[in-house]
Amino acid sequence: MKLFITGIGTDVGKTIASSILVEALEADYWKPIQAGDLDNSDTHKVEKYVSNTTTTFHKNAYALRTPASPHYAAEIDGITIDVKKIIEPTITNHIVIEGAGGILVPINSTDCVIDLIQPDYKVIVVTRHYLGSINHTLMTIEILKSRKLNVAGIIFSGDENKATESIILEKTNVPMIGRMDNEPYFDQNVIKYYADLFRENLQKIE
Repeated sequence: MKLFITGIGTDVGKTIASSILVEALEADYWKPIQAGDLDNSDTHKVEKYVSNTTTTFHKNAYALRTPASPHYAAEIDGITIDVKKIIEPTITNHIVIEGAGGILVPINSTDCVIDLIQPDYKVIVVTRHYLGSINHTLMTIEILKSRKLNVAGIIFSGDENKATESIILEKTNVPMIGRMDNEPYFDQNVIKYYADLFRENLQKIE
């Protein structure tokens, strides 16, 4: 199974969600484009959170120095991101692929993050509760579906908000994988706790 993790924006919890899914499935992890924070990248963070011994962490296709939209970070580095050079690792294990920002974040003058999502990927959308998040979540899923991409589940981030969650699930008809509460901290034990909670719903993905 190939899971592509995207969010409705920046800082909604994609990396924590990715860590949980990696742990739940003992899957490999790959972040095709990393922009900024290279000494404490998302790959480093997931590696720190995951405790199983099966997971392999694959090298970024592009590791950019500036924490910015990939197209601009690449420009600062004096390069242009070429989608054809972003080659998925050849493996037999499950893989969790983490995007950068939201689906319409540009990676060059013509392509956006959504253009990294292959037809055989199953997309998990991470949404965080804030004023406007319903609109951003519905738009994200509508755009993914308009591209005929497989939206396999939603992960909610933050304390429960029944009104928000119920209307999103009703309007999208996308199953809920689980919710990550506003935890005081995340470590291997907390990630494993959520992995155990999410595993049954992940195994239902077709």
